[in-house]
Amino acid sequence: MQLINAILKGTALSKLADRAQELTSTQKIWNEIVPSQLKQYALAGNFEHKRLTVHVENGAIAAKIKLLLPSLLTKLQKQGLEITSIRVQVQVQSKEDKPIKPPRRVSDNASKNLKSLAKQLEGSELGEALNRLSKRT
Repeated sequence: MQLINAILKGTALSKLADRAQELTSTQKIWNEIVPSQLKQYALAGNFEHKRLTVHVENGAIAAKIKLLLPSLLTKLQKQGLEITSIRVQVQVQSKEDKPIKPPRRVSDNASKNLKSLAKQLEGSELGEALNRLSKRT
């Protein structure tokens, strides 16, 4: 990281690198003070005008963090951050589509046995279900 900072020093990207460093250090401090159960669900975000914005995954986590705000604020101040408030913001994550499961298949031998059993139970719901199952070859 020091090499990158040395390269970027004096360029237009130096402000961006400084901002990234601030966000990284704020996130490290946040990870030290937040309860371990909430670390993976809450990320320290923007830090402006002495207000830290914390992004959480859902409303339940937001409610839990809001209950802990006074103690979290005190701990952040003890860590050296000049902060007067914490804003909790729910950041909805887009979920990936579930993979399409391939239809289940039965072997030819199982299909024959299911068909013969379906014939014996012909006219019942079980017989009809076994007949549909036997067609999955």
